[in-house]
Amino acid sequence: TGMSETFTERLRSLQRDKQTALCVGLDPDPERLPDPLSEMEPLEAAREFCLDIIEATAPFACAFKFNLAFFEALGDGGLRVLREVIGAVPENALTIGDAKRGDIGNSARFYARALFDDLSVDACTVAPYMGRDAVTPFLQRRGTAAFVLARTSNPGADDLQTCTIDGEALYQRVGRLTREWASETPADAGLVVGATRPDAVARLRELCPALPFLIPGVGAQGGSLKSCLELGTTGEGTVIINSSRSIIYASEEGDYAEASAQEAERLQQEMKYYLAE
Repeated sequence: TGMSETFTERLRSLQRDKQTALCVGLDPDPERLPDPLSEMEPLEAAREFCLDIIEATAPFACAFKFNLAFFEALGDGGLRVLREVIGAVPENALTIGDAKRGDIGNSARFYARALFDDLSVDACTVAPYMGRDAVTPFLQRRGTAAFVLARTSNPGADDLQTCTIDGEALYQRVGRLTREWASETPADAGLVVGATRPDAVARLRELCPALPFLIPGVGAQGGSLKSCLELGTTGEGTVIINSSRSIIYASEEGDYAEASAQEAERLQQEMKYYLAE
């Protein structure tokens, strides 16, 4: 891929060409894999499953998100499988390594090296709790992006994210700081905003007009696709809508790949309508 373009430019042109904002999340849980794969050795089953899903859903997706936990848990061969399935993503889709790293200094530099240089993903996810030093090491490679956790949809999110500092919610400060850090680095930054938080999507879009948003939680978690697209997509700002379980576990039978393609296409068709407006 030509790295002369920024991540956001690549994302925009892919979304335009394919008329989609869909990101398919790959979380190969050995307990949930379809029946035909249950006889296989876990590594082999995860590999087969991911390759099938990627092939089936690629026409409808602008990105694939790999949750590193599920691959790391497979033991020794997990990283090998991860590398192989990332390599199987076609040129016209971006790859996101969902690792939620959050360390500082050399550790962060080496985590970034593992993600961008070894796994060769286009983007990753980062936790900002330790501030600038935890985020900027992931913003050093032009053409890539780091999505910073801002407002998430998990039950414990309010423990910290909505605390106010000088009248501003912490998640808003995270958005503002991320925008500032990204203005000084070669890579792009984005924000992770849960689909069940449409108010936060709107507020963060005001604060960060041009940052791409990665929005998980449409589908299994019940977030509204319509409100996320309407509030998050502006002239400058683009969104990536991630759906994992509702696509990859659409069927437990032998037709799992076709079923995942159907669900991906259904979401893409719904998006196409909002993207075209």
